[in-house]
Amino acid sequence: MPLMPKRVKYRKQQRGWMNGIATRGSKLSFGDYGLKAIDCAWVTAIQLEAARVALTRHVKRGGKIWMRIFPDKAYSKKPAETRMGKGKGAPEYYVAVVKPGRILFEMGGIPEALAKSALRLCAHKLSFRTKFVKRMGA
Repeated sequence: MPLMPKRVKYRKQQRGWMNGIATRGSKLSFGDYGLKAIDCAWVTAIQLEAARVALTRHVKRGGKIWMRIFPDKAYSKKPAETRMGKGKGAPEYYVAVVKPGRILFEMGGIPEALAKSALRLCAHKLSFRTKFVKRMGA
């Protein structure tokens, strides 16, 4: 089952703005290496799970991985071939709003070369540009 909130105050949300840069969650907090977003996007829960699986499989369950984003925004969609009107569609899935500068994943306890290759595989599962970042002391 994909990631989603346990319960929400309102089932449907407005789309909102995706412009601007991330002010929070833009620095490495837990691990030594991370994957940082360069573009803005909505990341679906399925994309996030695919990226996480690629990451954990590549490091063969070694080290520690932190996922720094969570899909908490409901994405609603009307069925195909439906006439206009009759209200907003039902929530289809959940997305996480990602702005440029946001750290998506962090890793620690593994060598840099392994972290770099794992995060490269992880980036292929996402639909926007990212870059590899590392802590100043690592």
